[in-house]
Amino acid sequence: MNTKKIAIIGAGSWGTALSLHLAERFEQVALWVYEKELCDLILKEKENKWFLPGFHLPENIIPNNSIETVIRDQSVILMVTPTPTLRNIMEQLKPFIQPESLIINASKGIENDSLSTCHKIIKDSLNIPCDVATISGPTFAKEVAAKVPSALVACSESEDTARRVQEFFSSKYVKVFTSTDVLGVEIGGALKNVIAIATGISDGLKLGFNTRAALITRGLVEIARIGTELGAKPETFYGLSGLGDLVLTCTGDLSRNRQLGIQLGEGKSLKEITKDMRMVAEGVSTVKSAYELIQKLNIQASVMQETYKVLHENKAPEKALEDLMRVEISTEFSGIKGLV
Repeated sequence: MNTKKIAIIGAGSWGTALSLHLAERFEQVALWVYEKELCDLILKEKENKWFLPGFHLPENIIPNNSIETVIRDQSVILMVTPTPTLRNIMEQLKPFIQPESLIINASKGIENDSLSTCHKIIKDSLNIPCDVATISGPTFAKEVAAKVPSALVACSESEDTARRVQEFFSSKYVKVFTSTDVLGVEIGGALKNVIAIATGISDGLKLGFNTRAALITRGLVEIARIGTELGAKPETFYGLSGLGDLVLTCTGDLSRNRQLGIQLGEGKSLKEITKDMRMVAEGVSTVKSAYELIQKLNIQASVMQETYKVLHENKAPEKALEDLMRVEISTEFSGIKGLV
């Protein structure tokens, strides 16, 4: 095993941006590209023109369409795949992963059937006692690739593992903090995409800044209610992987989830919006898991519920807003366990 090398599984915009970032930290970056056509294009052009155009890939980033070739003899593996595909890809990787491997998750979502976050999907799929960590936080791929000053959270149940990941990702452009609240970090990273769709819908309806601020703030409360009910620490949701990621995704024009919401608010259907989308808006799938968790945990989360109904029950955005304003109100922070 060689810690001077890293394998990155997934060559979307985020996987490619992290490849560029880590190419300055590792001697070799093996990048698995799912699409054969894209892999050939990257090899030829030294650029990911599909997902992250405008950034030259250095020689130590080695793209390959064979997952076995990319993973062979790797001790550090970074997962950057859509959450719905993660379990299947982990099954493909399992025969080549050794107990001394470190698996780092960079995806954000909650699996629909199991209601598991990515960390649990990885551990359940492998059933091998290797280290598992998560890297998360308010970052757009394009800005990380452009070396815009950014901050991340390296998270693991083991503080030593979190610090190891912190060392891998830290640079003069990226500041990395550590956490051991894996569940809180991943819940925040997943559910913020749902709220980003909601705020996008509001912006598409041209409802103004008051409405956007209210949705972001109440959305954060709903995320914290779900997370703390599941056992996460309340303070995690007011840090980089909670509030930080939420604000970025709800307000930034580079957010796919926000852009999808804007188009919904402008009157387009989900099918119409997604038919030509090359990159995944994770919130479309995650909102189904959020809706199931709300029912299962008996939690008030009206913003997420109405977003689900707009996306998957064809409810008119205007009607969803009207019903949201009629919801019986409680005290501002009720339902957040452990909040003093």
